[in-house]
Amino acid sequence: MVFASLVTALLLSWLLPLLAILIKMESRGPVLFKQLRTGKDGKPFYCYKLRTMYLNDDSEQRQASRGDSRITRIGGLLRKTSLDELPQFINVLRGEMSVVGPRPHMLQHTMIYSQIIDNFMDRHAVVPGITGLAQVAGHRGETRETEAMVKRVHADIFYISNWSFALDLKIVLLTIRQAIRGHENAF
Repeated sequence: MVFASLVTALLLSWLLPLLAILIKMESRGPVLFKQLRTGKDGKPFYCYKLRTMYLNDDSEQRQASRGDSRITRIGGLLRKTSLDELPQFINVLRGEMSVVGPRPHMLQHTMIYSQIIDNFMDRHAVVPGITGLAQVAGHRGETRETEAMVKRVHADIFYISNWSFALDLKIVLLTIRQAIRGHENAF
């Protein structure tokens, strides 16, 4: 909560209005995108992001993919640097998310993967995070094959089983590095 409060006061207070202007200049629609995601104990919550796509009817079911025509120019930059995730600090302040933890998935993905990956729901024993071990280990982006989600789940369960403040700090620092450098699966 302290970290989220500092980020909100020192970064979001001036950066979000600037990004909002850029988003509105390029496309019509709201600046914030909210989507139902699975939270702790399987409870749904609205996860906030900066809108990175043109308005479309597929956003609740279809993941973004490389070369996705729905992604705006500014949206591509926001996604590559993970700046589109910044409004999730609001979710942290609301108690729906943590800074670090397993990433929350769309409700549809939770329904599908909980049926085909044995320990998928174990990751919902904790509050989901803005970033997580799976993301900094490279298991991010579109999940075309079940094996990609299995790798995320293994990383999430490892994180839950081995949680420490030092591990959280390492993940935050690796996330910042990834945001600066970009990641091949961030599109």
